[in-house]
This record gives sequence, C-alpha cells and structure tokens, in this order.
Amino acid sequence: MKQAADLLILPRWVIPVEPAGLLTDHAVVVRDGLIVDLLPAAEAQARYQPVQTLALPGQVLIPGLINLHCHGAMSLMRGMADDLPLMTWLKERIWPAEKQHVSEAFVRDGTLLAAAEMLAGGVTCCNDMYFYPQAAAEAFLQAGMRAVLGMIVLEFPSNYASDADDYLAKGLAVRDRFKDEALLGFSFAPHAPYTVSDQSFRRIGTLAEQLGLPVHTHLHETRDEIEESLARHGVRPLERLARLGLLGPNLIAVHAIHVTDAEIATLASHGCHVAHCPSSNLKLASGLAPYARLAAAGVNAGLGSDGAASNNRLDLFVEMRHAALLAKGASGDAAALPAFQVLEDATLDAARALNLDDRIGSIVPGKHADLVAVDLGAFHHQPVYDPVSHLVYVAGREDVTHVWVDGVLKLADRRLVDINTDDLIARAAYWRTKLTT
Repeated sequence: MKQAADLLILPRWVIPVEPAGLLTDHAVVVRDGLIVDLLPAAEAQARYQPVQTLALPGQVLIPGLINLHCHGAMSLMRGMADDLPLMTWLKERIWPAEKQHVSEAFVRDGTLLAAAEMLAGGVTCCNDMYFYPQAAAEAFLQAGMRAVLGMIVLEFPSNYASDADDYLAKGLAVRDRFKDEALLGFSFAPHAPYTVSDQSFRRIGTLAEQLGLPVHTHLHETRDEIEESLARHGVRPLERLARLGLLGPNLIAVHAIHVTDAEIATLASHGCHVAHCPSSNLKLASGLAPYARLAAAGVNAGLGSDGAASNNRLDLFVEMRHAALLAKGASGDAAALPAFQVLEDATLDAARALNLDDRIGSIVPGKHADLVAVDLGAFHHQPVYDPVSHLVYVAGREDVTHVWVDGVLKLADRRLVDINTDDLIARAAYWRTKLTT
C-alpha cells in the first residue's frame, strides 16, 4: 500500500546542499509541511500516493535561500538616497526621513513589499532588523514567509522608542506576543557599536544567553567606525565587544569588512558568524570584505542583501555572484569560494547562523519544506554542464518558477500566489508621495 503525501516534486536535478552533491532524476516528497523523503523518482512514484505531483523537467530544486541581513521596511526608501557614502547617507538622508515618516504603517507596508520581492526571487527566510518589529511580524505572516525579527536597540530616541531600555522592553514584548508563530523567530539587534553603549551591550549579552537568541549587529563596516571606536573607547569595535562578553556562537557580525587577520582568527575561535553583504558594501563604497580569508579561517558566513535603500535589490542570486567574483578578485585566487560553497553560504550556513540549521537550509528528510525551483531550460542557460555553477554564475531571480515555505506554495509559474502586487504598487506610490513632499 502506498504512503500518503501532500506533494511529490519531480525536478530534473536536486541540490540538497547537505550532503554536498547533485542528484539527477530524484523526487522530493512533502507531507504536513515537512520533507519526508528524497529518493529516485521511480521509487518515489512507486512508494507514495501524493495529493499533487509536480513535474519540473528543466528545473533544479534547491533549499530556500536565506537573506542573513535585511532592513525590509526600507524598501520604501529604494533609490531615494543613492550615490552617497554610508555616514552621509545615514545622517543627511536616511535618519531624517525615518524621523519624519517611519511608523507602524510604514514598516508593515515596506516589509510586505520586501517579502514579496524576496519570495519571488527564491528567498524563503529573512533575518530582519528595523523599527516596529511587530508590524514587520504582521507583514511576514501575511506574506507567509519565514523571518527572524531583530529587536533593535539604539541609545537615541526614534518614533518607535525613547531610549535603549524602551527599545528592549518593546522588543521583548513583541517576542512574547509572537513567539509561538512557527514562521517567526527573534534576535537581539543592537544597531552598531557606535550607536549602542557598553551598558546596553552587557544587558543584551546577558539576555541573549538567557533566552538562547542570536545577537545581530553591524560591525567593522567602515574605517570611520573603527577610528571613532579607537577615539572613544581606546580599542577597535571587535575588541570592545570581546571585553563586553558579546563574542560567541550567537553573534552575527554584519559586514565585517575592515577586519585584520587576527580579528578573523578571533571570530573563528569564538564561533561567530558573518553576514556578508557584497552589493551594499560596493554601493556605499564601504570596502571589500575578506570573504575568502574568512572562509579559509573557518568563520561561518551567510549572505545578506542589506536594505533596498543601500542595495536597491533584495536579490540573493546577485549576492551569490558578487560574493564569488569579489572573493576571487580580492584574493587573486580563481579557485577561492567555488560555486557550491557560495550556495551553501546562502542556505545552510545562513541557517546555522540563525540556529535554524536543524529546520531549514538543506533538503533533508525531517526538515521543513522551504524549497525553490529554478528553471535552467531557457536558451540563455545552455549548455548546462554544472547546475551548481549555473545557479551562481548564470541564473537570476527571474529564473525562479516555484517557491514553497513550510510546504505551502508561495510562487507558481513565476507568479506570487496570494500577494496582491497591484496593491503593493499602490502602497509604494503612496509612500513615495509622502517621502518626497
């Protein structure tokens, strides 16, 4: 008697990521939102009786991509402050706009716009950091997208909170409210060493250890940040965090551009993670992160888009390509960061940074069915010698045809299933008018 299943997916190739390798003519079986089997297609059809069978003859099935660093709501600021260095961009354009316009409605609409863009591009999970995380939670749930929500902390007031204690109290209240939502997780998100005090960092470190949550912060993004830390604290930012007890397997250091070999060794020895954001780093001229050196030292890294205001695209295919090419160019080693390693960083390694690698990041029975089908059948992909290489160096988000989150279909034949894109366009137009008048 055949076993029941909800879905049987029959792609041409499967890249499970874990273990490394490429499978041809295999099937993925989904039931109750979980991957229950990965086996040769003929065996799957003989063993299972699915409610639906989906043949994808020219496609490769991969785990859902994970955006390890994003400010989703800032999609509503896409293109409004281009071609500026980071601190000018922040102090003269972004922070004034946020002070005037950021609200629950802004965050809800901007995050929903970001979720739609990411889902359409094969991103099934986002590690987000922004104000009003409750509004972001509502948007991600509406979209049906997995997310880790940062409980942001700053010392200075905003529309959202008055001081560091207020940020923390409000963030923890949001976590308490949404902690039972299967698609949502939480992290502490102190913005950066130059905006957070020693006292706040110590408190965050204690709370993170008690609650078992990641700490997600910008770190060593610019030379100015390091010079400011030396002037104010007498040490570089990483050393300051080390003295405050923040280094460990729960730390996600975003950017980590200006790190020495000794600092790379420190990150590795403490089991810290890095969110590498190559496109944002390039656009803000912050520098080139030593991605190849980080990998060689054993630092676990994932890929992030950053926000659309400093990247303009929430596109992990672009980030994979940029990450691989920049690593080769910066290191002078064409063999640095091969395609599979970059795909692993965009999936399983990012999941590991979020402490979700037992649930997502690879196509393994027992894990959640966060899956993406990518079409390699079009003429611009031909010939296909190595589908893994094609995913990094040839494919784009426009090649994504199907996306599932927790076994629920979110994109079918390149169309979002349950998100009204006309409504998103109208909301974005409304906010553009508000931000420019």
